[in-house]
Amino acid sequence: MCGIAGFVNGGGREADRAIIEAMTATLAHRGPDGDGIHVLGPVALGHRRLSIIDVEGGAQPLANEDDSIWIVYNGELYNEPDLKPALEAKGHRYRTRCDTETLVHQYEEDGEAFVERLNGMFALAIWDGPRRRLVLARDRMGQKPLYYAELPGGGLAFASEPKALLQHPDVPRDLDPDGLARYLFYEYVPAPYSIWRGVRKLPRGHVLTWDDGRVRVSRYFPQPGDPRDPVPPTFTAAADWFWMSLRGAVARHLRSDVPLGVFLSGGVDSSSIAAAVCETLPPERVHTFSIGFEDPSFDESAHARAVAEFLGTDHHERTFSAESVMELLPQVAGWLDEPFGDASILPTHLLSRFAREHVTVALGGDGADELIAGYPTFEAERAARIYRGLPRPARALAEAVAGRLPVDHRNFSFDFKLKQFLRGAAEPPALAHQRWLGSFSGPELARLFVHTPLDVEAEHAALADRLAAEIPGDPLGRSLELYQETYLPEDILTKVDRASMACGLEVRAPFLDAVLVDEVRSLPSNYKYGKGTTKRLLKRAVSDRLPASILERPKKGFGIPVARWLRGPLAPLLDRLLAPDRLRSQGLFRPEEVARRIREHRDGVRDHRKPLWTLLMFQLWYERWVEG
Repeated sequence: MCGIAGFVNGGGREADRAIIEAMTATLAHRGPDGDGIHVLGPVALGHRRLSIIDVEGGAQPLANEDDSIWIVYNGELYNEPDLKPALEAKGHRYRTRCDTETLVHQYEEDGEAFVERLNGMFALAIWDGPRRRLVLARDRMGQKPLYYAELPGGGLAFASEPKALLQHPDVPRDLDPDGLARYLFYEYVPAPYSIWRGVRKLPRGHVLTWDDGRVRVSRYFPQPGDPRDPVPPTFTAAADWFWMSLRGAVARHLRSDVPLGVFLSGGVDSSSIAAAVCETLPPERVHTFSIGFEDPSFDESAHARAVAEFLGTDHHERTFSAESVMELLPQVAGWLDEPFGDASILPTHLLSRFAREHVTVALGGDGADELIAGYPTFEAERAARIYRGLPRPARALAEAVAGRLPVDHRNFSFDFKLKQFLRGAAEPPALAHQRWLGSFSGPELARLFVHTPLDVEAEHAALADRLAAEIPGDPLGRSLELYQETYLPEDILTKVDRASMACGLEVRAPFLDAVLVDEVRSLPSNYKYGKGTTKRLLKRAVSDRLPASILERPKKGFGIPVARWLRGPLAPLLDRLLAPDRLRSQGLFRPEEVARRIREHRDGVRDHRKPLWTLLMFQLWYERWVEG
């Protein structure tokens, strides 16, 4: 895993080596094992390396045999052993054992269409010297980040993280108000946008081509109306088929020349990955990692320990206090160059740092919820259909009763879940799901902002309409595709990438293997969620491979006691960063609206944990990256 950066100047102007050196230096945390720079005429490429395959060789930037095509690459190519023999048979010569060379040679064979052959997680840039063309590409599911900015005079800059782009003197450091509205709505800024004016994210499954100052962005995955594979005749057959495919994906993800382990949370997703690894390797050689918390309502470590004992893995566990988690906050705010409102990034980083003491690569269970309908929101959607059919007085009564429930700040408490459900239950499905997940609704943003904000809900509805047109007649399929388009790449995978790469750990997600994704997409929706069961297919597949108690557990997520912290140890920070005078000088938010939420949360009248945390993380980002 690595960090990449680079730029090409318009008009053939010579590239400045000092700029690419500054850009690349900001990504040292992503690649602590080495760095490389290539400057040739108008183009400059930079790379920071975390060595996984061919530790001794494989330095980047890397070129083809005649040095006419150069690449910088962040990721892993899982089907490289399948592609390499055919390329060698066509006369391509390899100088290393790393998968980077296969990307260069595959591009020589197929041009921009080469990405359609790749099974991996990646963000890459290829400089095609003979054509004077720069090609950027991001993997199908969005596991690896890639940002870019068009430069004055027709140039283009790119990088794994915005902080590297901001080192280029022609990239502005201005806050984008529309990006801020999107952040407060989603708790992240979705592709193709960013928080920075003029900086964009390449969306998952897209290719960007710079050709003599002209920029073209095109999607290669998913394509509307993709053909589906034959479906197994029964649900049981599909579960068996799925398990064999998952085992194949896990086997591909185990390729490494450095120590490797498995994240184990005690949930069905990571436990299934661990079980598949233990069917491929001797269990005693499988290192599993989990963390726990002193607060029992947030501690999942006992479940992870039970799975490790059941499978017989070499298990590593560490318990953290609330204070140790809070101590991370300034550090995390320091390396997050976009505001990010998912508080679970803190324990994810703690887990990554703990695992990094033993291994360089870890397998995780990310992606299963979005592929096989694992979130409680899919159960909530069934309840919402009933709720939307109730007479208006009955809905008003339900809201009144919920409003009288005492506030309970425990993890996923009943009153929190009920009130969050009612925020979106009356809305169309796509908006309902986002209101359940997010911090601020459209009307709440209108009350919060000093100036009229972007209508983010209308923008979200337009995206949902596009997916509805591409996936007709399958409501659950549309919801899953919406999660895969937004929440998975922009929240879950962004969180894991930033939290793990901040300590030089590579995290792989076998559920997002290209072969497995295609096979899951071919299955009917009732195999994924049916008979009131989330992740129905996965639970059937592992029913005799994991303890029954794990399969029966409700999903809780990687939570921390944010609600209590905001009333206690984080209250001074909240008061400082959201002080009325400070907000007035910023000119973004109405101080009285923010003060009301703080007061109600502290008095126990309302649980505003999500909006207050989202605002707090923005203010930490603003202090570091705008004011600093």
